[in-house]
Amino acid sequence: RVECSWSLKKILHGYRHILKQRLHSCPDLVSFMVELKTVLEIALKNTQDLHIPRPPEYYSCLVRDLETLGWNKVAYVDTGLTTVKLKAEDSCGRQHLVTLKLNAKYPTEPPDCLVDFPIQFAVSWMPQNSLIDIYNQFLAALESLKEFWDALDEIDGKTWVLEPENPTRSATTRRIAIGNNVSVNVEVDPHHPNMLPECYFLGADHVVTPLRTKLNNNMHLWDPEISLLQNLKDLLEIDFPSRAVLEKSGFAKDCGICYAYCLHGSAPDQVCDDPRCGQPFHQACLYEWLQGLPTSRQSFNIIFGECPYCNKVRKSKEQA
Repeated sequence: RVECSWSLKKILHGYRHILKQRLHSCPDLVSFMVELKTVLEIALKNTQDLHIPRPPEYYSCLVRDLETLGWNKVAYVDTGLTTVKLKAEDSCGRQHLVTLKLNAKYPTEPPDCLVDFPIQFAVSWMPQNSLIDIYNQFLAALESLKEFWDALDEIDGKTWVLEPENPTRSATTRRIAIGNNVSVNVEVDPHHPNMLPECYFLGADHVVTPLRTKLNNNMHLWDPEISLLQNLKDLLEIDFPSRAVLEKSGFAKDCGICYAYCLHGSAPDQVCDDPRCGQPFHQACLYEWLQGLPTSRQSFNIIFGECPYCNKVRKSKEQA
């Protein structure tokens, strides 16, 4: 048995089954103490509510900084005054948060800053700095990402984005529906949002190949002075249809194997190449289906086998 003080017992709460397992498996006391030390380190790292007293100077400095910054910019402060969330609005009216995790040595050491950004937010800090300096750096970073978010907001507002369903501000990719079970996955560079993004087409070969050809042939027409969405329309010579139009045309067909549209948050991204079939599948479903066929053959992580609907040979890559 392990008998300990109430404070240690509180820390180890939730790890009792692990301790019991270690007690039975360790050959001697020294081995168990080494295991106990490892478990304690993990428990302490994962314990959120351990209150470590901080010097009075820490609290007086933090409160003074918050008052100077303005309480109207504070979205949240925890009871231990160790976590602070500051809110800001960029020049386009988008709301943003920065979460500050302060350690006991603040302001000698900077707080850890958590933001919903597509790039790293590195804070420049000196011991004489305050929360105002972090807030100003946060505002500057918001403005540097303005064009990136403008481009993605236009895509989100004017097209049917299949994935991600609820994109965060840090998301750099959008899978945009085109029609006839065809979509394009676009990855935008946050540093250069007006340049040609990486484009990956999803759908049957006979539909995807002409789009890929148009993109390659029209690359020279890309104009960084106009929006990313308008450039994509011009290069692909299409107009991205809205969700309402595509849903009426039966675009959102369920996977032909699992009979669901969403699987772990993903829509079907594989389509049978036979124009008479055109059945969509989730990549994971198709791979598993082809694996179960005795006639399928595999080359590295790609498997070749018959479509479950029309018997046309299909290939599927194993998901990473």
